[in-house]
Amino acid sequence: MDLRILPQQQLKVTPKQIAANAILQLSSMELQEVINTELQENPALDLEESQVCPLCGEPLQGRICLNCFGLANKPPRGDEPETEPLEGSSLMQRDDDEEEFDPIVRAEAEQTLAEYLSWNVRVMLPARLHPTAEYLIGNINDSGRLEGITLDDAARTMKVTLADVERVHQVIMSIEPWGVGARDTRECLLVQIEHLEEIGESVPPHAKQIVSEHFRALGEHKFGDIAQAMRITREEVNVAWDYVKDNLNPFPAHGFAAGPNGASVGGREVGLRPDVIIYKEENGDIKVEVIESRRFSLRVNPVYRQLVGQVQAARRDGTETVPMSDQDRQHIKDYVTRAKFFIDNINQRRQTILRITEVIVECQHDFLVKGVQSLRPLTRAEVGERIGMHESTVSRATAGKFVLLPSGQVIPFATFFTASLGVKDVIKDIIEAEDRTRPFSDQEIVEKLRQDNGIILARRTVAKYREELQILPARLRKHS
Repeated sequence: MDLRILPQQQLKVTPKQIAANAILQLSSMELQEVINTELQENPALDLEESQVCPLCGEPLQGRICLNCFGLANKPPRGDEPETEPLEGSSLMQRDDDEEEFDPIVRAEAEQTLAEYLSWNVRVMLPARLHPTAEYLIGNINDSGRLEGITLDDAARTMKVTLADVERVHQVIMSIEPWGVGARDTRECLLVQIEHLEEIGESVPPHAKQIVSEHFRALGEHKFGDIAQAMRITREEVNVAWDYVKDNLNPFPAHGFAAGPNGASVGGREVGLRPDVIIYKEENGDIKVEVIESRRFSLRVNPVYRQLVGQVQAARRDGTETVPMSDQDRQHIKDYVTRAKFFIDNINQRRQTILRITEVIVECQHDFLVKGVQSLRPLTRAEVGERIGMHESTVSRATAGKFVLLPSGQVIPFATFFTASLGVKDVIKDIIEAEDRTRPFSDQEIVEKLRQDNGIILARRTVAKYREELQILPARLRKHS
């Protein structure tokens, strides 16, 4: 018997990766809460207070910006000169109108949930179905549920087919927050599970079937009955229940945004605070800025930095300028390590969101310049492949986050993406148009997607989509 120990490679998720993923998923407002909590709990973490010009973002010395003199991006009015004299009250009395030009302040746009949904469906549906979409949206309640009407009612009222109404309804439910517009809790949760599966999240194997077929029993905690009916273990049902409870939201509108004075989304007005600004420079170049880079800058507290340096010097040469107990040394080491760990994760989040947004800007340049009619098919998988990230990382970095466009409009990241169905349709069209005597290989489809449609996908992704379309590989299509 050979008892030699052979080396094996094993993938493990480190605590740092777990913490980084948790911070990556936070919106700008949620991140600010986490930072405030960390500042209170960790004395080794400091927030650098630095005033910046609300117009150009440069460091501010006193009340006057020495970079733009308070005139950055300020359009001339009427026949006034393009620059104002550098004296008098014009530079000192900017408080009332400076907010008009600060993109962060402009981003405090007020938008109802209905307006947010309407803008998105207009991008995703043909004009003839816009009135039907408005009708359905108008019947969505404060929790995000379609209330008081059936899809048949909507078809009769709007004089369209039931298939048209179902198409509109599916589009509404596909908009973040996913599941908004669902007719009941079961449908809402199923929509969310399907989306998580589509972006590659790990969903327990029986969760979807349990919600679909045993929803009432799940709500009544009849886990034994469910296990017996599905011929699985009670533990597997418990795992599915924990996942549903911890990861899905039965009231999707409640997670949309916080309104003024803490009002819920269902209230009259809703404040949308962007996480990223996309702006146009004078030369026409489009640039990206992640908001928190302007709002705060974190550092290790200088006193703790000095103390940890003394501890390291004492360990190195045996001298100690300030006597410290072992407990004090451990206290300093733990808190400084924790502060550095936290700052690294914040910086990694910022860089990840920045890289993703820059790729989106590159892919959706025409949309940013010309408007919604130029929005092109784009998936999170394509963005991930362009920058070497997994699709699920792109999803975490963009889910629930908003972007301020050069036009001043605040939109969710989800607007930039079309569902993978859009890409599948393109693949299906390419295959249907091929020469049956020489069908396209998956790699050739990759090249045609890139050359003809500007869509960049890996060969394995094309193969996956082809299989989901139930289309045979090239060698088997040749005689079909």
